[in-house]
Amino acid sequence: MTIQLGFHIGQQNIALADLRTLWRRLDQKGADWISLWDHFYEAPPAGGTQDHFEAVSLLGALAADTQNARIGCLVFYVGYRNPALLAKMASSLDHITNGRFELGLGAGWHAQEAAAYGYDFPSIGTRLDMLDEAAAIISSLLTQPRTTFQGTHFSVQNASNLPRPLNPKLPIWIGGLGPKKTLRIVAQRATGWNAAYVSPEQFGHLNQTLNQWCERLDRDPTEIERSVNLSFHLGLTEADLKAEQARIDSDWGPQAARIRAGSLVCTPSQAIDKILAYHQQGASLINIALRAPWREDALDRYLNEVMPAVRAAAV
Repeated sequence: MTIQLGFHIGQQNIALADLRTLWRRLDQKGADWISLWDHFYEAPPAGGTQDHFEAVSLLGALAADTQNARIGCLVFYVGYRNPALLAKMASSLDHITNGRFELGLGAGWHAQEAAAYGYDFPSIGTRLDMLDEAAAIISSLLTQPRTTFQGTHFSVQNASNLPRPLNPKLPIWIGGLGPKKTLRIVAQRATGWNAAYVSPEQFGHLNQTLNQWCERLDRDPTEIERSVNLSFHLGLTEADLKAEQARIDSDWGPQAARIRAGSLVCTPSQAIDKILAYHQQGASLINIALRAPWREDALDRYLNEVMPAVRAAAV
């Protein structure tokens, strides 16, 4: 299984010019994937106290500024935009990128921003039902001439989506960790699955659960790409690592242990082994999640030392 290395960028607490410089650099350095996240407020939540750019508009700039990497959003919360609109957006970005755009969908988690912006944020069970319906509608709009769908949460009537994507099999990623419902939706609807901030062992367990869902639904598991997002906290010294540990504790509070399990809180040499551990558990794409500010010296080492070493070891 070939390994791919990508980046998941939080478009917060950073100037637009610096964001554009960053993703151009990542693209030139051989990133296989570059994505943004779909939030109106910062993550972790801080009451809307940090600058934060909206995802869809920013994806247009990311699409135009890059030439090589696949791009996307891991993931769009389906409660913020009508799924037919998401399908139209995906087709447009597919054309801007000459077929490099891939659509990520999820059930959302950021209740604080939803309340602030006036969006309903129902129970997780309802949001997963919304995700299921949205994925069905979007998949049809991306591949069929006309789509009619009447669901509990979303509907479309004889809808077309022109121009059709340049990529006739534009990938649909679904993100989430729920073994019973989320992974069932992945097995039924998606071409890719993304897990965020989990340990290698947890990723491996969920990966096997997804394979079991594929077996139940008569889906070839090799048709579904597997990816993981890891928070970037690389350090070059013990003092660096202590500072990064303290940052996680301060930012995430009660959730710090969970985030730490899915983070690169380590030296560059240790990062190589940890990334390979995810690969051994079935992840073909490993994304580093960047939240400003990060250590530029550590990012340099990751780009120039860790990525080449991982690619060489995974051959």
